[in-house]
Amino acid sequence: MPESPTPRRFEGSLVVPEGARFALVAARFNFAVVSHLLEGARDALVRHGASPGQIVEALVPGAWELPAAAGRLARAPNMSAVVALGAVIRGSTPHFDYVAGQAAAGLARVQLETGVPVVFAVLTTDSIEQAVERAGTKAGNKGFEAATAAIEMVNLFAALAAEGL
Repeated sequence: MPESPTPRRFEGSLVVPEGARFALVAARFNFAVVSHLLEGARDALVRHGASPGQIVEALVPGAWELPAAAGRLARAPNMSAVVALGAVIRGSTPHFDYVAGQAAAGLARVQLETGVPVVFAVLTTDSIEQAVERAGTKAGNKGFEAATAAIEMVNLFAALAAEGL
């Protein structure tokens, strides 16, 4: 039996390509936490080669509004990726479930409808302490991690397009 060929593998790099544009969409609700995610995302993009002119930032009232702004930005000319940043902290009512679930579903829909990567960096935690841990202390900065995922996805999509995929 003939040996099967090695599958072709594609993977994005962490170098911001020339001309790539990134949108950071951040919720102002829980901004004491979200501001650190935004700073981390901005830092990641710049450290990996983005100039300030390649980054657009939009602030929205809360996580519920993230999908609408992300959708508008994903449809903007030459937008390469969107990073959605927010913090939804569980309270004593079901409000958390509605906001977190619909923000996630809306952002996923934007990504699928536009073909533009939308990276989800909306913290969904049980306490403010958990949110703070994920915004730059013990658990790292999830905004930084999300921006690096966006860079990788932009490069992966470019590699796939170059191969006609």
